[in-house]
Amino acid sequence: MYRRMLVTLDGSELSEVVLPYVKGLVGSLGLDVVLLHVCKPEERELVPLHRDYIGRKADVVRGQAKEVWRKSAVRPAKKELEVRGELASGYPAEEILRYADENGIDLILMATHGRSGFKRWTIGSVADKVLHSSKVPVWLVPARGTGDVTYDMWPKKTAVVPLDGSELAEAVLPHVQALAEQSGVELVDVVLLRVVESPVMSDHYFSNIPETREAIEKYLARVEERLRKAGLSVQSRVLTGEPAEQIVDYAGTTPFSLVVMSTHARSGLSRWVLGSVAMKVVSGISGPILLVRPL
Repeated sequence: MYRRMLVTLDGSELSEVVLPYVKGLVGSLGLDVVLLHVCKPEERELVPLHRDYIGRKADVVRGQAKEVWRKSAVRPAKKELEVRGELASGYPAEEILRYADENGIDLILMATHGRSGFKRWTIGSVADKVLHSSKVPVWLVPARGTGDVTYDMWPKKTAVVPLDGSELAEAVLPHVQALAEQSGVELVDVVLLRVVESPVMSDHYFSNIPETREAIEKYLARVEERLRKAGLSVQSRVLTGEPAEQIVDYAGTTPFSLVVMSTHARSGLSRWVLGSVAMKVVSGISGPILLVRPL
């Protein structure tokens, strides 16, 4: 279960594309949230301005989240929502990871890119560093992916879960279940996505893929059954093509979808390396993606 979320902001409009997601996640899941703004050491003279900025954003999110929480059909049994702003001084990626480790954070939410330039940190490189070192899942929102319907207004959510048959890829499944249960399982559809790189050469085999079609379908059926026992609505799709492209295309044509995937999975001859695929998906996707690093 998710309880505390850390949201990173750098003062730019691009980094603030996460805010519509914040109010929805806080309001519908009952999360406590910390908005973290990191000042570089050389910006010490601007601390009052930075403190005022993050305080104002926390006030806005708190008000919006309370409204979503009040209307939520699956409102958690909590008396109050905790939303506060925090200011840190240092190098952004290091401070984000330190804060998460020291304060019981179990979800990090950040934009893929923020403002760059003199005396500004580029959240693209920061996001990359956080992804490679974070012990908790990281929810990324592409700056280019803003839409007219904010997250809290999504009528029903679809969790798109790419799998390759490995235990590392399946590390995301407890997170999918937790999000569905906190959101309300009736409001979440799960799609298990298996992508094979070679076209089907016959009714029985995928070229260069050691499993038969039957084996792949049996594997997905086992995972489906596991999730159905937890009360989730789930289905599977097997696609052919370049994995990252297929995942991005499928998510792009699936309304109100969140891709949930592992940062690493099985590799080797005739296998796609999910780590590299995940980074390609982050670069190409226009919607949100939740990345889990297997520990």
